[in-house]
Amino acid sequence: MSQPPRPGGARQPTAAPRWIIHLPTTLTSLDEVTALAVALRDSLGHLAVVDFGETTLSEEDAQFLRTRVFCDARLDGAARCRRSDAHGGPCATAIDSVSWKSGCPQAADTPISLNPDD
Repeated sequence: MSQPPRPGGARQPTAAPRWIIHLPTTLTSLDEVTALAVALRDSLGHLAVVDFGETTLSEEDAQFLRTRVFCDARLDGAARCRRSDAHGGPCATAIDSVSWKSGCPQAADTPISLNPDD
């Protein structure tokens, strides 16, 4: 699949579209569902086909308003930050429970709107 011609007639190749898994839960708090996202990343992080760095959470009836879970900033080389989105201090490839406990409530204050009208 390629994009329409650019001015001058050159076509730019387009990567195949990525698919998103929407995984509803019975959890009722942001802290609980964040803990589940962390547990899924910790148990399935060895799968290269899953991009946990782009994980977002939303309420069932407000799916256009999402909260990022992980920082995912690029570090030296190919590494990415594995700390919470709103972590304090420097990025790191390793995490500990203290950084999650202090970072998760802050992440709830910074939702991302996916509503095109915002």
